[in-house]
Amino acid sequence: MDSPARYIADLHAPAVRTRKGAAEALGKTGDPAAIVPLTDALGDPHPAVRIEAARALGRLRDSAAVPGLVYALGDTEPSVRAVAVFSLGMIKDRSSVDALVPLLMDRDSSIRAGAAGVLGKLGDRRAIRPLETLLGDPFEDVREAAAMAIHKLRG
Repeated sequence: MDSPARYIADLHAPAVRTRKGAAEALGKTGDPAAIVPLTDALGDPHPAVRIEAARALGRLRDSAAVPGLVYALGDTEPSVRAVAVFSLGMIKDRSSVDALVPLLMDRDSSIRAGAAGVLGKLGDRRAIRPLETLLGDPFEDVREAAAMAIHKLRG
């Protein structure tokens, strides 16, 4: 694997494509030293860079990335929130449960469904009651994700 040092400087390059590529490469290094620069990249002005930084943090599968991904759950861009949810699911750290539960009320149905799915994976039974509120969601994929998550949690 490559060392993260060669990509960190590129996270501050003027070109969006370069910053996005650097975030992707950092995620592929597998090196926990990439967590801090990738977390910083979650504040990039361009959503494509924030999306790739969130994806890369998930690829690292390190609990140290959870606080940054929790921060990204509040992003104004739905795609960033969706990737942060997915990445938290890859890391499978129960400390993210409290941050994921409010996303069950997100206005974007794909984020509600994604959060439900990840909550099911995390195995924290405290999520059952909030998930039950989605059983009446207007979107079938959200209802199904909630039902499957509840089933896993009651397992």
